[in-house]
Amino acid sequence: MTDTAENDYDKLSNEEREARDKADKAREVAEQAALPYSWTQELGEVDIIVPVPKGTRARDLTVSIQKKGLSISLKGHEPIMAGDLCKEIKVDDSTWTLRDNQAVHVHLEKLNNQTWWENVLTHHPKIDTRKIEPPNSKLSDLDRETRGMVEKMMFDNQQRQMGKPTSDELKKLEALQKFQAAHPELDFSKAKIS
Repeated sequence: MTDTAENDYDKLSNEEREARDKADKAREVAEQAALPYSWTQELGEVDIIVPVPKGTRARDLTVSIQKKGLSISLKGHEPIMAGDLCKEIKVDDSTWTLRDNQAVHVHLEKLNNQTWWENVLTHHPKIDTRKIEPPNSKLSDLDRETRGMVEKMMFDNQQRQMGKPTSDELKKLEALQKFQAAHPELDFSKAKIS
């Protein structure tokens, strides 16, 4: 969406937004269905399925995977798809295979594995990456440090919802209690803790 379209979108009622979203999604689905391939993506990779005539063998194909380009064709024919990739890839980690002699499966490893692609080839229709819903990841998929941070955030959020102190506030209270126990001669009745 352009900036003007986004400003217009903000002014729409919920029903109008829903109608526009539905129309945009229908247009996007139709544009993607018209492509000579289908594709899916995750943050770190893109998978492309390119149908070819039944009985096609690998030696009948010319496939070129480059850092910023992709081309797939049957030898002696115009390319089925060819052009500049919308983002750079890791060539050494990207592959292609022929499945059941009727589809080419291309697996591309994104160079930047923290971005969603709007399209595969720059001259093809774009999708709205803001509407992508990534699959839920499990805590067990995370490394120890990240998992600890996520668990702390979840605990703090749960505590806030119940009106209870967060983990940082609990640490401060504990430190204060230890200090008070060590110094009973001090009066903390009017102390404000922040």
